[in-house]
Amino acid sequence: MATKPPLFRSLSPHLKAKSLALGGDHAVLLCASGAVFTWGLGSHGQLGHDGLTSEEEPRAVEALWGMTMSAVAAGGWHSVAISDGGDLYLWGWNESGQIGLPSRGLRKTMQQQSSQQAGALCQDADVKSGEDPQEGEKHEDVFISIQAFPALLDVTPSCEIRTVSCGSRHTAAVTTTGDLYTWGWGEYGQLGHQTLISSDEPQRVEFFREQQMRVVDVVCGTWNTFAAVIKEEVPTS
Repeated sequence: MATKPPLFRSLSPHLKAKSLALGGDHAVLLCASGAVFTWGLGSHGQLGHDGLTSEEEPRAVEALWGMTMSAVAAGGWHSVAISDGGDLYLWGWNESGQIGLPSRGLRKTMQQQSSQQAGALCQDADVKSGEDPQEGEKHEDVFISIQAFPALLDVTPSCEIRTVSCGSRHTAAVTTTGDLYTWGWGEYGQLGHQTLISSDEPQRVEFFREQQMRVVDVVCGTWNTFAAVIKEEVPTS
């Protein structure tokens, strides 16, 4: 237990704070001007400075400079910002698909599951084709383990993002139409898709639509997710 009083350090006069998000080892500051500053541990790209170095002082995320941000969130080793226009920018660690980009680990697991289901059928097809899978042109998939600068994620083309929250290794976002989308690590059921499957692509949580509920806010714990909803009134004839 610390017996000393909390440490106080004043920010630079131009850094007027609007909100602050804390990750496992880093901080994301949203200024009143809409600029984003980060500092702390940077080993997983969570600071968004196109590198893996740590920062002791708040440093502007230059990739977002000139764009007005309205909200920020931080996970274990990833960060998120929402623009005034409802666009979602993410950066940092993506091993579990938490920033919505292709994850090698998740795709490998899905491929293994598909191969087990296909079984001998795939082997027969290779034999009949007479093609050596090691010969000829190969298609190289692009996987992202660390995204060291903000990347724009198109969660849904039909509407904007209203609010977002991050767990340790998952992310949840609410749209302006009241839908909840989740992605990342799902082995504790934190994605709400009635499975324990992880996902590196945003997927809508269908439960709320089925129950005629509109999501208005979401808060992620380390391994869980809480949503605030409004029950939609069904018009009576």
